Amino acid sequence: MTGSTFAGMSTASFLMILGVASVFFAPFLLFTGSRTLGPRRMLMVFASLFGVIILVNIVMAVTAVRSFPGLETGNSYVASQNFDRERAAQQALGWTASPSYDGRTLSLTITDSAGLPARISGLRVVVGRPTQKRDDVTPEMRYQGGLWLSDLTLAPGAWVVHLEADAPDGTVFRQRLANFPGAMVRG
Repeated sequence: MTGSTFAGMSTASFLMILGVASVFFAPFLLFTGSRTLGPRRMLMVFASLFGVIILVNIVMAVTAVRSFPGLETGNSYVASQNFDRERAAQQALGWTASPSYDGRTLSLTITDSAGLPARISGLRVVVGRPTQKRDDVTPEMRYQGGLWLSDLTLAPGAWVVHLEADAPDGTVFRQRLANFPGAMVRG
């Protein structure tokens, strides 16, 4: 096994695969003896195979439930009533947001329809993983020369930026920004 063969696989994942494979292989060791395959041995083989399947399903279900961040909104019907109005107000602003991350600094450019820096009265940024909220970070952003900047150290993996910016008229500009330069942090 070379280093490039399993380059993308973590050690824990590889050990888990080996463990599951060995548990699946274990019942077949019962066939190595000189005794015949009787009903009791056959029952043990089937029970152990189905036991492994059930155990893996339980582990996966518990992991899925523990990693689920919960509801995004308390009442989806009420949220849907305001969606079109808020989207139209956001589009009327004509703002465009572009983040980038260079390994040390998160920079965020928010421009208006003319390509000039947008006038923002309030800014909230959350940088997090696409699939769970455990690693979410709320950086302190500072305005400097048309950019919003924050010194930030992110662990390896994929990241997204959740942005809320307030326009002077009170309109809230919301964006979920993924696949930006630096969104995939290398280890």
